[in-house]
Order: sequence, then C-alpha cells, then structure tokens
Amino acid sequence: MATAVTMQHLCVTHFSTCMYREPPTLPPSLLQRRLYGTVGLTLLIGFYLLTGLTGHGLWRGDDARYFGPVFSMLHGEGLLFPQLGGEPFLEYPPLYYWCAALLSSITGGVLSPHDGARLASAIFTALTVYWVARTAEYLYGRPTRTLAALLIFGSLGLVLHSHETQPLLALMAMVAFVLNGISHVPTHPLAGSLQAGLGCALAMLAGGIPGMLFTVTLFAVTIIVSPECRNSRASGGLLAGLILAVCLGGIWPLLLHMQQPALFAIWRRDQWQQITGHGFSIEDFVRLIKLLSWFLWPLWPLAIWSLWRERHRLFQLCWLLPLLATAFSLVLLVLSSNQSQPAALPLLPTMALLAAGGISTLRRGAANAFDWFSAMTFGVFAILVWIAWTAQVFAWPPGLAHHVAHVTPAFTLTGTIPQTLLGISICLLWFSLVWWLPRRPARGAMNWAIGMTMLWCLAVTLLMPWFDHGRSYRPMGEALSKVFAPYAGECVASSGKLPDPIRSMLDYYVGLRPVPLRNGSTSCRLLLIYADHKTEKPSKIKGWEPLWTLQRGGRKQFETLYLYTRPDHG
Repeated sequence: MATAVTMQHLCVTHFSTCMYREPPTLPPSLLQRRLYGTVGLTLLIGFYLLTGLTGHGLWRGDDARYFGPVFSMLHGEGLLFPQLGGEPFLEYPPLYYWCAALLSSITGGVLSPHDGARLASAIFTALTVYWVARTAEYLYGRPTRTLAALLIFGSLGLVLHSHETQPLLALMAMVAFVLNGISHVPTHPLAGSLQAGLGCALAMLAGGIPGMLFTVTLFAVTIIVSPECRNSRASGGLLAGLILAVCLGGIWPLLLHMQQPALFAIWRRDQWQQITGHGFSIEDFVRLIKLLSWFLWPLWPLAIWSLWRERHRLFQLCWLLPLLATAFSLVLLVLSSNQSQPAALPLLPTMALLAAGGISTLRRGAANAFDWFSAMTFGVFAILVWIAWTAQVFAWPPGLAHHVAHVTPAFTLTGTIPQTLLGISICLLWFSLVWWLPRRPARGAMNWAIGMTMLWCLAVTLLMPWFDHGRSYRPMGEALSKVFAPYAGECVASSGKLPDPIRSMLDYYVGLRPVPLRNGSTSCRLLLIYADHKTEKPSKIKGWEPLWTLQRGGRKQFETLYLYTRPDHG
C-alpha cells in the first residue's frame, strides 16, 4: 500500500515521467556517502579547477590573446569596451574581462596578474557545474544532480579551456543560468522567468548579440511550445522576463553608443557578420562533426540514448528544454561558421542535461561497459603520462626520448623525489576511489569524472615544466625586454598586423605597442616583423639592418621575431 501511494504521488508531480529512479542496490556506507556525495564532489571539482590554473607563464593562443584586454583594464583602459594594446578588441563584450580584472586586482599581492585573471575561468566553470546540477535535479530528480555535475566537468572539451583565459566560459555559465531559470517556470513562473531574463541580459555582456539571440530565442520558444507552460501565469512571466532581458541587456550597447558612437557602429557590423557568417560548406560540416565528436565526449552517446529512449515524450519540458538549447546552439555555430574549439562550449550544459537524464535507463551491459571503458582509458593514459615523464628524465624509452628532444631541444626536464611521490600518490588515490565506487548505474559517469581529474592532476604534476616551456611567452618576453632596454621610449613599427597573442605578450612583458607601417613607411627607428611556420623568412629590407632574431617552438608552433634598425635615422 505504501509503495502504491508513493507511486501515485510521483505520477501527480510536475515531472513524474522524467524522474530518475535508481534500481535497488546495496545501500552505500557512511564513508562512501561522504566520498561520493556533495563533500567529495566539491573537493573533486576544486582539485580539477585549481590544479594547473596558476604558477605558469602566459601561454600562446587564447590564454595570451584574451589576457590583453584584462591587462588594459588593469591600467584603466578599455573599461567600457575591451582594448588590446591600445586598440579596440571586438571579439567579446566585457563581462569576462571585468571579472578577470577584478580578481587580478584583488589577488595582486599573492598572484601575478595573469594568474589572478585565470581565476575568472575557474569561477565561471564552477557556476556552470552548479547550475547544470540544479537544473538536472529539478528536471529529473535529485539523484541526477551529482551525475550532471560529473558529466559536464568530465567532458574532454572543457579541460584545457577551463584552465586558460577564455571569455566563452562566461557565456557557457549564462546558458546554464538561463536553463535553470526556464526549468522553474512551470512551478514558479515569475521567479523562473525573471532569472531567465537576467541570464539573457548577462549573455549579452558575455557573448554579444549572438549570445543574447540564442538565449532569448530559447527562452521564448520553450515557454510557447512546452505543454507545462501553456497558462496565463507562464505567459505573463515570459513577458516580464523578456522585458527585463531587453532593458538590462541594452544598457551596455546604449552606453557605448552614447560614449563612442563610431566604435559602436564598428561593433554592430562585427556582430552582424558573426550572425550571418560567411557560408557553410561540406568541408566545414565535416570539420564541425570531427570537432564535436571528441569535444562533447562522453556526453553525446549518452544524450543520443536518452533521446531515443524518450522519443515519445520529447515535448515534456525535461527533454524539450535541453533539446531546443542544443538545436539552437548548433544553428548558431553553423550560421557563424566558427570552427574553433571554444565556440562549442555553450553546448556542454545542454548535452550534460540530456546525458544525465538517460543514465538511469542504461542497460546493465552498457553501464558496465562504460564503467570499464572509463577505468581502462584513464589507466592507459596515466601510463602514457608516466612514460612521457621517464622519456625526459631517464631518456627511456629511447625512441620517444629522441622525439621529445627533437621537439624541444633546449629543454631538459628534471625529476624530483617530491614530484615522483606526488604523482604516485595521485595514481593510488585514483585507484582507491575507483575501487570503492558504489555499484550503481551512475558508476561509469563517476568513474569518468574521477579519471579525468586524476589524469589532469598527474599531467600537471609531472609535465607542467615541459608544457610551460613549449607554450609560455615568458621567455620570449624576458628576452625582448633585454633587447629593447637600450631603446626605452622609442617608437617601434611593425610590418603587417601582429597576431593578437603576440601583441598581448609585447604589451604585458615588454610594455611595447608597435605601430603599423603607413603606406610602407614609418618614422620609427625600429621595425619588428613576425613570422610563423606558414610564413617565409623576410628578405632583406632596403634601408634596414637586422639587429636581433628570436625563434621559439617547433613545427606548427614555430614562431620567429625579427628586429631591424635604421642606422641613418636622424
């Protein structure tokens, strides 16, 4: 009788058919509840996010590119509109840069500016995990809260970008915030709609017009289509949320238009080009599929299973909401023709929700296969990390050691006893946690997230000096500072547009902002030329003499800076 009453209660609840129901298993012990509950999950996410976040130089690529606007804000420049090296930086609005600059200022006495700025990435990633977990709890039931959190921070695409300066992490967090607000609309129409509207406005500050267009469209279409939201209270909440989104989201563009109308016009054209894109070919489609196939692993197989299993109930909000969000995000990717990895970050919250909703229905064989695949995969990769370490420290195996020496000929990795003991401890802790995992369908997801954390921590512990040597701009910046010391305050010209990471590195480490040549001429006495692996070495330039050359990296990461001087400059 008690069971019947309980089932009847579930049937009349808001999302009865979406609730996660675990099959009967042996109850976990008190230690297991602590290790694999909220406390253990919080510690796991903390280790994952903070390991490797600080303690290294400014890395090439996005880490250097997006630190440039933060560094400008720290010096009082570009507070309304981001700047890089004194010039407007159009890629993203200022929400992430504001947060990174604030954190860098607060931690200035403890961390270097670029390390403090990266804390914004950890905070936005943690907010994403939190809001995705809460949304999953409301849509599918409390047991999926931990599953959704484990799935999203265990995804392959998040690990590197969550540890660098990356503005799209702010947009990812706002998408998760909007999803959480929409999920509350059936039971709390006004509060849920206002939260979604606030998230849409913040998405404008995080991702520009494309970000707001994505979230507002998702908000409106979900409320209109969902059967659970077809009532006057939800309609009124939708109107209130849209008004809030438009009013708050329009404040920053309005201020920009009032303060710098010319810059506002440039930004508006750039935003329109992002939405319309430049066409989408078959080759672009193939590249996008290849990117998403590994970036969203292991979310997409579980999400496909969820949709197939619940194909007859896709119009229920618990499935309709993440499905629409995934579809709109993919449409935006196609329209913008953006094939970069960070562009897929807003897909992670939606795919994590779909995956978390379907884990409970995995058949025993599939669940066990996922569990074993997780354990074996990270076990093998942990062995490979140790082999990469021994190849550099002990020159074994010889073939790999020779290859590593060829890629980084000027670097020698020195192994220490504390480093070795810490690496062994990480592996033993991983093995213990996996061994004592409770037997349940969610074991595979927990195994995967624990393995991802172990692998990242092990790689940082053993190989961080090698990573830093190959990716850091600090040695190049220090060398340039010595070269330019005798020419302090002098004008430096550049041939062609320097890449954004190089401009950011020059501004941060050297305090140098080269000016481009005007019609092939300049009044500066120094000329700086950049070349990468795709660029031929510059030929002799009439009237200029080579002064200094610096090369770094190898193969596709090969970069060269050439400095010329004009002796007859009067």
